[in-house]
Amino acid sequence: MPPTPPSTDIAAWRGLARVQGDVRRGLGAALESAHGLSLWDYTVLRTLAEQPKRRMRMTELARAVDYTPSGLTRLVGRLEAAGLVERYPCPDDGRGFIAWLTAEGHRVFVRARRTHVAGVRRLFLDLCTPDELETMVRVWERISPGCTGVTTTPGTRVRSGPPG
Repeated sequence: MPPTPPSTDIAAWRGLARVQGDVRRGLGAALESAHGLSLWDYTVLRTLAEQPKRRMRMTELARAVDYTPSGLTRLVGRLEAAGLVERYPCPDDGRGFIAWLTAEGHRVFVRARRTHVAGVRRLFLDLCTPDELETMVRVWERISPGCTGVTTTPGTRVRSGPPG
């Protein structure tokens, strides 16, 4: 007797998890091949590049990239050894540290961003219709408000732009 297919709700959940993993692996492979960066490296560089002074407290950075503080310390240590990030003590709290994106780190990020955007398009965006993408934005915003960076209101179209 063949296994019973999952219900639509479970199929949706499984699909989300599988697609996310597949896209992340594809992006990671492209970034590693072209720039010697992991997807986590790229995420840290992108997050720092988006800050007004290209710097951020390590604890805030860990939260922003959804990484453990100890794991982030090791990751930033590797980026620091490569000259892409520098760390220095937080001026208002001797226990904390600030991560700062160096000029070289920014140059590497800008080049890697082209690879990342092309990969996001190839692995995800080009496989979806505009209506499907709009629906996803609305669903993600309902589940985790603010996660997409787009404010949605009923009856309005979501404006598309380049992927991050």
